[in-house]
Amino acid sequence: MTEYPATAMPGEGVAHFAAAATRLAAGALAVQPGFDAPGGLRSAGMLRAVAEGQVEAADAFTGALAGETPIYQLSALPFLTGSAADTARLLAAARAAYVAALGARGLALLYATPWPASGIWSRNALPDADSLRGLRIRTYDAVSTEVLREAGAAPVQISFADAMPRLRAGALDAVLSSGDGGAGARLWEILPHFTVIDYASPLSLAFCRAAALAELPPPARAAVEQAGQETEARQFAAITTRLTENEARMRANGVTIATSPALRDALARAAAPVVAAWTSRAGEEGARVLAAYRAGG
Repeated sequence: MTEYPATAMPGEGVAHFAAAATRLAAGALAVQPGFDAPGGLRSAGMLRAVAEGQVEAADAFTGALAGETPIYQLSALPFLTGSAADTARLLAAARAAYVAALGARGLALLYATPWPASGIWSRNALPDADSLRGLRIRTYDAVSTEVLREAGAAPVQISFADAMPRLRAGALDAVLSSGDGGAGARLWEILPHFTVIDYASPLSLAFCRAAALAELPPPARAAVEQAGQETEARQFAAITTRLTENEARMRANGVTIATSPALRDALARAAAPVVAAWTSRAGEEGARVLAAYRAGG
């Protein structure tokens, strides 16, 4: 399950995984996908929900999990990755750390999903850094909240599902999001401007309870593991054309897409001390992963 729509990247991953696992298990297992935060479950609560057996498996946005351990924040750090290839390299450098963090909760990694780069959806154009002053903007994790606050905005950290009612009520002016797939379709109904800033190209992680996976009959367990591998490969293949597809859909639906170098520069300046603070919190593990990622560039 995921808190995002079926046509967002995580939603497509959940659907693909469910179909692949069911097919490969050949009757030994049936996996049902869930979208749009079924039961009200958001990414931030998914580690506990899966560990406690409330749901069998979940796909969570990693930035929302950062309160658990700093490594989950990694892929959502601002201006660290600039392409899908960068995101793949970062995942390769961090995979062992993700597996260890999940394992500490009794969870097993199934696959990862890359997101298109985050930008800012807004009611009005954002031509310069002054446009951020007092901007009531939805942010998706603690770091993006700090960065936008440092830049002069009035950020509110809430899940995507919770942002939509506030937007419709006029309580928000903007949303930090890629607006991918169905998420974008909802946003352009209210926010007709999208500013490209390439803030981050983060990951979602799908996981299940490790004990439950181990208890499956060997053919079913192999099917789940193979489905995870197939899904991750599918997701990274899909992301290579996703930005172009998203842009075409946005323009076709009346969204004005713009760049703002001055705004991006202001956010990058605001991000520098926030990223430095994360690096300190992440300690040796974070430094090791970042060094491996940068060495691969």
